[in-house]
Amino acid sequence: MSEKKVITQERLTGERALFHGKDLIIKDTIFDDGESPLKESQDIELYGSMFKWKYPLWYSKNIKVKDCTWFEMGRSGVWYTEHMTVEDSMIEAPKNFRRCKDIALKNVSIPNAQETFWSCDGVRLEHVTAKGDYFGMNSENIYIDGLNLYGNYCFDGAKNIEVHNSKLMSKDAFWNCENVTVYDSVIYGEYLAWNAKNITFINCTIESLQGLCYIDNLKMVNCKLINTTLAFEYSTVDAQIDSKIDSVMNPTSGTITATSIGELIMEKDRIDPDKTVIICKEKRKDITE
Repeated sequence: MSEKKVITQERLTGERALFHGKDLIIKDTIFDDGESPLKESQDIELYGSMFKWKYPLWYSKNIKVKDCTWFEMGRSGVWYTEHMTVEDSMIEAPKNFRRCKDIALKNVSIPNAQETFWSCDGVRLEHVTAKGDYFGMNSENIYIDGLNLYGNYCFDGAKNIEVHNSKLMSKDAFWNCENVTVYDSVIYGEYLAWNAKNITFINCTIESLQGLCYIDNLKMVNCKLINTTLAFEYSTVDAQIDSKIDSVMNPTSGTITATSIGELIMEKDRIDPDKTVIICKEKRKDITE
């Protein structure tokens, strides 16, 4: 294996400054005023460096990034790239990580994360903070631990997702998803997980107007539903809720266990009430048929 060339404290400008770069260690270097500086690069290590212009890492392979910064104009920074780790870094630029494979972020902040992580396969996020709409759309094989996300429509159309110890402030989260399991997390936002399949929440707290509807195979274990109304409409449900549910409307089938239900709406012209078992530890206030 050849020894890697070291580039230290350079300011690189112009389009494709290190095009086709291979076996490089880049330290304390600024990529400025020039598109696609590391396009089609391979086996690159970056430390303490800064991306100030667009499209820095497209079609790249085997990239290691630590203590680096993407400025706002470093937008659309990583597309079509495989086998990349990013640690202890700041990514201010939007529309990052598109159609990538095997991407891992740890201790990373993404304040302009709109339209980030689209159509990726194999994503690992640990201790990441992100703000922006449409995060994670149409991606698959995602592992998350410690994500703080501020932005609506996250993970629309995504598949095979495992989430731990996270907080999501997101309207329409997990729409059109398949095979999602969320552990020990908090989710705020209306219309949670509509039109999804095989969705599981374990030890989670959820606040969602008209959430958890139109789901095929919803499972909830030791969860709390706070200020959640018109829940479970047209969903098949196995839910163990350790709190009051403000209202439940027209679940298709299954079992719902809760401390209490403020209003239970079971419209016989729309669903068969006999297909759903309701168990309340306290007496329900109202039943509407």
